[in-house]
Amino acid sequence: MQLYETIAGIRQALDSQRRTGQSIGLVPTMGALHAGHLALVDASKTANDLTVCSIFVNPTQFNNPDDLARYPKTLEADCKLLEEAGCDLVFAPSVAEMYPSLPVLKLNFGELETVLEGAFRPGHFNGVGIVVSKLFNIVQPDRAYFGQKDLQQVAVVKRLIRDLGFQLELVRQPIVREDDGLAMSSRNRNLSTDERQEAPALYRALVKAQEILRHEGSIETAKAAVVSYLENHPAFRLEYFEIANADTLQAVEQLQAPGATALCIAAHLGKTRLIDNLVL
Repeated sequence: MQLYETIAGIRQALDSQRRTGQSIGLVPTMGALHAGHLALVDASKTANDLTVCSIFVNPTQFNNPDDLARYPKTLEADCKLLEEAGCDLVFAPSVAEMYPSLPVLKLNFGELETVLEGAFRPGHFNGVGIVVSKLFNIVQPDRAYFGQKDLQQVAVVKRLIRDLGFQLELVRQPIVREDDGLAMSSRNRNLSTDERQEAPALYRALVKAQEILRHEGSIETAKAAVVSYLENHPAFRLEYFEIANADTLQAVEQLQAPGATALCIAAHLGKTRLIDNLVL
């Protein structure tokens, strides 16, 4: 496995490989890797000749400086995991390398920015869009791999690919969960022992809503059940729970076709913000 910290270095390495006709898969990450990230690497290795994993904690997508400061940085351990997983190249640039000057470009993702993560994290998706565009431009992958846990991010990247004409395939991989149902996330490392024991309640709230909807309960009943359930888990501070179209993330008043309805939730547990979703 080769590690590159400069744009020129990774471009030169990939150009030589691309000339021989090898396909390239990109797994964009912010590091602090876990089994969910490694599942993306495995999917890329299955479909591509070369797999590139980027590790970059992107400051432009954080609207909370404390969240940025607390985000775990574990490059050495990450590289060890990636090498064991068979990743071919790692791109781990510095902030100065990616942003010689702070970008002034503003991307507008329309209605995607008015709901869920967009409503509670203003400017977040502008930062995501800029860094993902830069990574696509640098790596020029044939396929890019994103996890379903950040479902709205997947929708934003899909819009980015469509509107800017990137010649690549977006691959969405299912959420990887701990044995107790908690969605794997780099931020889980910030949970205290007690908080970690409480954290699976977020997933159980989604399952409760799913069961209600499967038994032909109303959307209003499902929403009320989630709120009531988390009220019995006062360690959580619910930010939102919404039943939405899985592609547009707009709220729906009735269930869509199979695979088209998403239950989306975000809540604070102590100082850690957790998100999760289920696609029905």
